[in-house]
Amino acid sequence: MRVWTHTLSGRLSRKSSSFSENMVEEDNQLLYNENNKNNRVRTLRDQMNPTRTSAPSCIVFPLDASHFNFKLGIIQLLPTFQGLDLENSYLHLREFEEVCNIYNDLNCSMNTIRLKLFPFSLKDKAKTWLQNLRSRSIRAWDEMQQ
Repeated sequence: MRVWTHTLSGRLSRKSSSFSENMVEEDNQLLYNENNKNNRVRTLRDQMNPTRTSAPSCIVFPLDASHFNFKLGIIQLLPTFQGLDLENSYLHLREFEEVCNIYNDLNCSMNTIRLKLFPFSLKDKAKTWLQNLRSRSIRAWDEMQQ
């Protein structure tokens, strides 16, 4: 006759008659419980706010950066720089500043506007270069230009 019991985790399992089968079942149950201890249930808050796994940004934004309001079309207007040998970085900076000059925000300075928008103008090798800079090393637009 077969006998069924509920395990600690709520699973239905067959209770065996021999001693060795009972030991194997208990060992399996212990392993299952230990694995599930490490895999705790993630709440919706955990899903929405994941832990940071990358280094902090190289850019330190000024205090007025929290008041910066993105306009929808501004990112499409920015020139792109990929870091290729035949691209002129000085020309990119001049074009970037021209686009930033048409964007006026009374809540923050031009320094903040340029620092906030600059990462969106970089692609490929140039974006990798920016991400590999020492964290918190750039505090002003002049430092970024250098």
